[in-house]
Amino acid sequence: MANRLLKVSSLATAVFASSGFYLYSSHLDLSDLSVIRFGRAVATTAVISYDYLTAFRHVENGTDEYWDLKSKVHRRSAERLRDLCCANRGTFIKVGQHLGALDYLLPEEYTSTLKVLHSRAPESSMEEIQQVIREDLGKELSDLFLSFEEKPQGAASLAQVHKAVLHDGKTVAVKIQHPKVQKQSANDILVMEVLLKAVHWLFPDFALMWLVEEAKKNMPLELDFLNEGRNAEKVADMLAHFRFLKIPMIHWNLSTKRILTMEFADGGQVNDRDYMQAHGINVNEISENLGKMYSEMIFVHGFVHCDPHPGNVLVRKCPQTKKNEIVLLDHGLYQVLQPDFRLNYCQLWQALIKGDMSGVERYSRRLGAGDLYPLFACVLTARSWKAVNAGISSVPVTRSEDIEIRTNAGLYLPQISDLLNRVPRQMLLLLKTNDLLRGIETTLQTRASSSSFINMSRCCIRAIARHKRTKAQSRRRRVQITLAESLSLWKLYMYELFLWLKGSMTILIPHLLLCHS
Repeated sequence: MANRLLKVSSLATAVFASSGFYLYSSHLDLSDLSVIRFGRAVATTAVISYDYLTAFRHVENGTDEYWDLKSKVHRRSAERLRDLCCANRGTFIKVGQHLGALDYLLPEEYTSTLKVLHSRAPESSMEEIQQVIREDLGKELSDLFLSFEEKPQGAASLAQVHKAVLHDGKTVAVKIQHPKVQKQSANDILVMEVLLKAVHWLFPDFALMWLVEEAKKNMPLELDFLNEGRNAEKVADMLAHFRFLKIPMIHWNLSTKRILTMEFADGGQVNDRDYMQAHGINVNEISENLGKMYSEMIFVHGFVHCDPHPGNVLVRKCPQTKKNEIVLLDHGLYQVLQPDFRLNYCQLWQALIKGDMSGVERYSRRLGAGDLYPLFACVLTARSWKAVNAGISSVPVTRSEDIEIRTNAGLYLPQISDLLNRVPRQMLLLLKTNDLLRGIETTLQTRASSSSFINMSRCCIRAIARHKRTKAQSRRRRVQITLAESLSLWKLYMYELFLWLKGSMTILIPHLLLCHS
């Protein structure tokens, strides 16, 4: 098998080299041709597979030497995968970024290596940007904008954003799709599908077909910027009661499937503690508000922004009110949760918070985890089985527990792959979102705070009560449900008040003793 892979790798390298010579003489970009992109992907997959097949031949399984070598193989394979994503760009970078966000699902060597892809996105030239604007809006830059900054504010896998000023003086952000991404994405996803099937044939325990299925479903949506604009307006209306949330307004007359023009909003990234300190922004308030809006999206509405990496979540002082504000960007990827799924998910989280193990098993099974429900609970919460049994709200996260969870991601990779292929597709983006939010909380040092569990519980109570009211046959029953909901929310409020008083006393008593002395 190893010899077969070596031959495949050699053939792919030969194809790559001969094609490269032709393209060099023709002054064309290698990355634009499907055969070159395919050749790179095949060669990289073959080399990584050959490494895993041969590296452990003379090492005894389970020994310290084995685990040390496995970590090294993971690391160099992740680096090869990262280099492939950077070379092929577009969809490859997008999928690589997705993998890099799965901190508690994949080995640390992969996630830490692939995280850099957020800063390795390509930039389109100004000539390419002008061409997209001409094709989609039918005018020159100077006809549409008073000024247009050539250097992008940021570049991502699918697009880049430029700051501009309209002729009426309004400052806008113009998101413009890389011109070749649309054409290449379908072929790129097909290549990934073929290669992942080949890898699964070589390594039956390796089952990441869910990744391709998600890319197939989501990539066309992410490449339609009109869809992104509609999502932005929908979530702005849905969460309008959160005064701390800012969703930039869309300029529809300057937007197409490849161009999205919106109100310009600046700020620091949500994981930048130095920026928050310099601008007098309360870290705990930001973390709590981020939890509030995501709990509302997930549990109450079932319409979830699924790409909350720090570059898409900004914080600032509102220019008008001077209050702390969260700016939510990039609305291309949303997950719509079906009512039954959302209800089971609500009840599962309530069971996890309380340490209700019969509920954890019942609702995990309803969500497709089957006998892997203990693993599912650990994956969902990024907590140890011991913490899950005790109730995750009552056991603080320790560094040793966090290391244990990350280590187990490598040890239980086949079981995790099996689990991800079992659960509903809706769960996959939620797991990615959970990991991204958890990463932000870890950076802000607010992980597993009591306020986050209270906000989740509050939203779960509301969502379950709302569902029960829709099923109630009589007015009396609806009143009973509303009263039970009010009582549960009141108990939660009293618990929150107790925690606040307890925290205040912890600060106040030493201060009083110091003053008295």
